[in-house]
Amino acid sequence: MWFRRDLRVQDNAALSHALQHCAQVHCVFVFDTAILQDLPRQDRRVEFIRESLLELDAALRQLAAQVQPSYLGTAGTADQPGAGLIVLHALAESAVPLLAHSLGVQAVFANHDYEPLALARDAAVRGALANAGIAWHSCKDQVIFEREEVLTQMGRPYGVFTPYKNAWLKKLQACDTLAHPVAQHAAALAQRPAPEEVLRTLSVLDAPAVPSEVASSTHTRSLPGHVPSLQELGFEPSNLASLKVRCGAAGAQALLQDFLPRMAQYQAARDFPAVKGPSYLSVHLRFGTVSIRQLVALALPLVQQGNQGAATWLSELIWRDFYFQILANFPQVASGSFKREYDAIHWEHGKHALALFAAWCEGRTGYPLVDAAMAQINQTGYMHNRLRMVVASFLCKDLGLDWRWGERYFAQHLIDFDLAANNGGWQWASSSGCDAQPYFRIFNPLSQSEKFDAQGKFIRRYLPQLAALPNEALHAPWLASSFDLLAAGVKLGQNYPRPIVDHAQARLRTLERYACVKKSV
Repeated sequence: MWFRRDLRVQDNAALSHALQHCAQVHCVFVFDTAILQDLPRQDRRVEFIRESLLELDAALRQLAAQVQPSYLGTAGTADQPGAGLIVLHALAESAVPLLAHSLGVQAVFANHDYEPLALARDAAVRGALANAGIAWHSCKDQVIFEREEVLTQMGRPYGVFTPYKNAWLKKLQACDTLAHPVAQHAAALAQRPAPEEVLRTLSVLDAPAVPSEVASSTHTRSLPGHVPSLQELGFEPSNLASLKVRCGAAGAQALLQDFLPRMAQYQAARDFPAVKGPSYLSVHLRFGTVSIRQLVALALPLVQQGNQGAATWLSELIWRDFYFQILANFPQVASGSFKREYDAIHWEHGKHALALFAAWCEGRTGYPLVDAAMAQINQTGYMHNRLRMVVASFLCKDLGLDWRWGERYFAQHLIDFDLAANNGGWQWASSSGCDAQPYFRIFNPLSQSEKFDAQGKFIRRYLPQLAALPNEALHAPWLASSFDLLAAGVKLGQNYPRPIVDHAQARLRTLERYACVKKSV
């Protein structure tokens, strides 16, 4: 069983199928060097994964011990041979077939991944396994409905959300949210080979097509759960611990239990960044430390009882499925616009554009809500959903910059980065995507600030240099009286920038910029 975006034991489709159909199941995770090589040395996602793997390994060993206590060894210590994860640090495309051959397995189980690079990787693994006579079994796990499971009456994928949502709800059956059984099949969990044995079999196997660095970069040290440390992976601790981010399935369940009493207020509270409105489960959905089936199963009865908060939250979960099927059925969105005519837009370029982008990235636009939102993502790796829309609209329609610049920045910094949702959100904001906001709808950063952070609590948290300004001056410091600025210690152009663009003028330029697509809208 090859874990990827599904770092949990309970309700794991591939793990359940493997345990039910196989006599012995080895559990494997690979820190893929193809992915890690381009990441910064302090990356919250790598740390989140590692911490989640420690819990996953412990959960697997505990599950096995419940069936056969001897799995934990006579002393019950983690360094005894027993069930648990085999963790590699290698090129997954090569290491998975190599490990499968060395263990003498007959099949490899994994859950579907839908991103283009992951599909290419899995195709390569599947081919290498086939050459070795090893079967490949892949299961649906991270969505309720995938690919072409929800189609129009014409048999085509949906490109508009509302009819997709209606069809999704109509198709949904009780069986779609049933948990995949795991615990009752735990007897099939195989004993994990000693780290030295894994390293030896990987290094001596005659596999000329496999790069030599696979074996040399494979770490199976005797750490807790045999999970490499960040340092062994070539990384350094981030500020994840100080942010009190709870990792693993236990962290997901804690957040879920905290959210359930608040779900009824979700519709009213979700748009206000200073309010505890969201579930904060996005990172857990991203890495599969929570099951989407569990979340839908919890929301659906409340929706049927008329709970509007639950209905809105369920709609957000359906949006997630929607973007996954968009990526699967229209893979061109990974690099270009869903509405191809929007690729004709001429975005700002050159040194001036780069300077504007740097100001946006660093929270130096002069618009407090935008700058506070960028401070949030830079400091925490998270951004409130309302603010994602605000800063995306500002980048594309106030600064006139290509949405792909912002998409890449989010991909680098968001701990919950998911290609399908991130791409869908950015194309929505730029009006180039499926079911996107009209090109002439341009968020006003000032009115958004006054509406969704009226008391300035969020702005003050992330822009302390503006904290002493009165509420009426906080949202637009450039309009504040000299007295208010002086009293608050705000010096425009020194400790807080003046606006880098005038919104009204930028709006007119955007309407001109989008003129090339007017006829097709």
